Amino acid sequence: MKFFHLSDLHIGKQLHHYSLLAEQRHILKQIVELAERERPDAVLIAGDIYDVPVPSAEAVALFDDFLSSLNDITPRIPVLLIAGNHDSAKRIDFASSILARHDVYIAGMPPVQPEEHVKRVTLRDGFGEVDFYLLPFVKPGYVRKLFEEEIKSYDMAVKKVLEREKIDTSRRNVLISHQFYTASGKEPETCDSEIRMVGGIENVDTAVLEPFDYAALGHIHKEQKIGKEQYRYCGTPLPYSVSEAETEKSITVVELGEKGSSPKISALPLKPLRQVRKLTGELEEILAGATEDMRGDFVSITLTDEVEAYHPKERLEANFDRILEIRIDNARTRKILEFSEDTLQDLSPYGAFCAFFKDMNGRELTEAEDTMLKEVLQAETEVAE
Repeated sequence: MKFFHLSDLHIGKQLHHYSLLAEQRHILKQIVELAERERPDAVLIAGDIYDVPVPSAEAVALFDDFLSSLNDITPRIPVLLIAGNHDSAKRIDFASSILARHDVYIAGMPPVQPEEHVKRVTLRDGFGEVDFYLLPFVKPGYVRKLFEEEIKSYDMAVKKVLEREKIDTSRRNVLISHQFYTASGKEPETCDSEIRMVGGIENVDTAVLEPFDYAALGHIHKEQKIGKEQYRYCGTPLPYSVSEAETEKSITVVELGEKGSSPKISALPLKPLRQVRKLTGELEEILAGATEDMRGDFVSITLTDEVEAYHPKERLEANFDRILEIRIDNARTRKILEFSEDTLQDLSPYGAFCAFFKDMNGRELTEAEDTMLKEVLQAETEVAE
């Protein structure tokens, strides 16, 4: 059985205030064309369909068009999708029973009541049946009613939910999940476009994935395995941060053979409408290297001139239409940064705020502002105690 593994579409996302809807429309059309060419037995989407819980009308229309285009392919290709932490579970679940009649299977919420279970979709190929388990983003609070004992962590929540399903390991099983998985404490490589909770409290160990022949994971934006080869993040279909500049994105293609055999994993490259680029150098060097092909790309520029350049912003904007940021990195700025870091390390919260206020406003706090700041800090201290 061959299937596409996608995740983290983040439809409606902006990159430094630039809308990416045109880029997303381009890449989703490309995915449909590849599905029509490759004819997978299913398309899996492992969460974060949208970038925000209440997406814009344009974002919803774009995803609707994507699903409709996939659904128009004959013979029909089943689509299995789950909600991620960016999605509104109720919105994702809307009309799911009707869509299931058209081979679009949606799971917005994990089981939350004792009579509910993880949604399972069974497909068949030449080797028999394959059970796909659709497990949306899980928080401990979501599943507390399912168990008598207190669910204290994300790891415990996912583990208990999957154990409750009593998965038949003699069958071929695939999990679709959207969590931050780690392998014996080793974390996946992340990008700046991801949102993580502090302190690793949302980590789920890959030991819970043992019953599955393949785990189609979402949440991490860089394509990679985590632990075993068959436990995989497919990454985003587009770069969503400067840290992903010039990263090649792709569709992960999985072929399941008979039970006991290792899945074959390959990639279909995706070609973005525009590149995300990082350019570093002196202003004249960057301007000399600017080509017409780069004009429409998203560019992050770091200038290294030791002497202040002449009208850098205006001259750069004449050559690049989508500048994400212009940074300065030279001996002077590095010295200021080092001084600021050393100074702030020795400051109390009060001193740090006073220094910040002066840098931002060019003046000291007034007596009234100073009194207000001390009152706020005192109140915070009392709450903490």
